[in-house]
Amino acid sequence: MRKAIVSIWNFYVDGFRAMTWGRQLWLIILLKVIILFVVLRGFFFRPTLEGKSEEQRIEYIGNQLIINKK
Repeated sequence: MRKAIVSIWNFYVDGFRAMTWGRQLWLIILLKVIILFVVLRGFFFRPTLEGKSEEQRIEYIGNQLIINKK
């Protein structure tokens, strides 16, 4: 099992070393993913329970469970 994992690791490491444009492309891909997560988190997944008291949180979650059950 360990030998298989090491051989797979070496296969990918050798493949990345042999790339000419690969590093730049992976850097662009990584940058795009980070930007997408920041944008999605900031605009679409805002915390709805932030700034609410414990009672308000319980009421909100209960209402959401009732609405989604129907």
